[in-house]
Amino acid sequence: MSFDAVADNCAFAEKYGFPYQLLCDTDQSMSKAYGACADKGAKYPERITYVIDKGGTIVWAEKVTDIDAHVPAALAQLAGD
Repeated sequence: MSFDAVADNCAFAEKYGFPYQLLCDTDQSMSKAYGACADKGAKYPERITYVIDKGGTIVWAEKVTDIDAHVPAALAQLAGD
């Protein structure tokens, strides 16, 4: 999710060949609710991965500080390891 407009996210997804839509949080309400930004003055949200179960419960959340370690940890959560 980013603060970018829908058209900007669509262009970004198309440029990189993403087979899914990107979420837009132009008013920053979701980012604030999920703790990805402290206030509406933030220029960008924090890079955080959330794994949400089918019932809508966050079962894992981690701020991205080291992408090489983060990706395997996130994939393991998705696989249920």
